[in-house]
Amino acid sequence: MDNDLPARTRATREVWLDAAYEVFVNDGIEAVKIMALAKKLNLTRTGFYWHFTDLADLHDAIIDIWQSRNTGIILDRCAAPAQSLCGALFNLIDCWIDTDLFDAPLDLAIRNWARGDDRLQQLVDTTDQNRLSAVTEVFERFGVKGESAHYRALTVILTQTGYYSMHISEPRWKRAIAGCHYVEVFAGTTPSPAEKAAFLDRHR
Repeated sequence: MDNDLPARTRATREVWLDAAYEVFVNDGIEAVKIMALAKKLNLTRTGFYWHFTDLADLHDAIIDIWQSRNTGIILDRCAAPAQSLCGALFNLIDCWIDTDLFDAPLDLAIRNWARGDDRLQQLVDTTDQNRLSAVTEVFERFGVKGESAHYRALTVILTQTGYYSMHISEPRWKRAIAGCHYVEVFAGTTPSPAEKAAFLDRHR
């Protein structure tokens, strides 16, 4: 008996999860099925169960990716050191421009899924509140208080949500130029030439 097992039996958890992610983002959660993934990967259904308890376990893993990749980066960026409110907002707006930082298609797919899943919708609502709180704290850190901080933060978040929910596609450089204008609107003050230059240099 040949002990050299065929390559198709050696798939890692990440291989299954990457395939599930791709199907989920493109076709929705209803398309994420074990047999369909096995066929897509040319693997056996049995191999799936080496890495996941069941389909619900895979679903939870997709949600974990969303929390880590999207919410985690927003919280990190909001907490990043900055010398001014504009600088802090530029740190955050990096997420809206750099697709390696924030996965907009994943965020949209999660929200579409949540419309039919009460448990997930509760998690999305809690997560959105955590994101809003983090952005609000950015404004508060630089002296904007009360309702003004809340609604400025909400405007920041809804602006970005509007971009991807409307499937707006534009070159990265054009989005970066727009980001300079958005920062001025959100902050209510003009960023310094050095802040704008540093931000634009990150997106050339």
